[in-house]
Amino acid sequence: MPKPEDAPRDDYHAPPFGFWLRELPNLPKIWSSPIRRVRLPESREAPPPPEARPPVLVLPGILSNDAATSLMRRTLIAAGYPAHPARLGMVTGITQQIFDRAEAQLAAVCERHGRKVVLVGISLGGLYARVLAQRHPEKVELVMTLGTPFSGDRRANNAWRLYEAINDHKVDNPPLSDDPRQKPPMRTIAIWSPRDGVIAPGCSRGEDGECDRAIEVPERHFEFSASRASIARILAILDEEFSGGI
Repeated sequence: MPKPEDAPRDDYHAPPFGFWLRELPNLPKIWSSPIRRVRLPESREAPPPPEARPPVLVLPGILSNDAATSLMRRTLIAAGYPAHPARLGMVTGITQQIFDRAEAQLAAVCERHGRKVVLVGISLGGLYARVLAQRHPEKVELVMTLGTPFSGDRRANNAWRLYEAINDHKVDNPPLSDDPRQKPPMRTIAIWSPRDGVIAPGCSRGEDGECDRAIEVPERHFEFSASRASIARILAILDEEFSGGI
């Protein structure tokens, strides 16, 4: 798998507007997530033993909630990973109130299972995941971000104007002072796509030292949480990570 330092460095600008328009047909995949049928990949072989499967906490992106991650969580559960909703309500941005809810849910999941938790954060949800892991390393096993702009310019995306329109702060001055560029002290995986129509690919891939593993995928931004191909890939990565593959 490619490492951050192996990737090109010319993609730290917001994607072209045409890429953004190509995202729109994928919105129904997100909206219909709660009613779509779970299908485990036929190619899934030799999954890790049940005792090796950690609990997973899935954090949704901006202007979405746990309904948007329903198909992903139900698929993970069917595959043997205890997956949990974030219980953040509608995510509107980076706020202390939402972070407090995320902290509480992380503590609850950790206590329920008696072990560290895998954090999967989608887009802005990945910023919460990285900060949670920075502050509570004793509760986090692994962090996986999907199209999360944790690196580079916080305006290198097609969402910052919307963010500032619905929040009372600038995108580069959120209420939480934590720096999401700082790699948490556990294994950290960044999933990114050159076809992302919302986030500059470089910002979701990260610089050298900001993550342990950067994985290029072909999905568009709105597919990260709800396309079957993306969910199957996330499951395969988790199986690899918890089967001692790397």
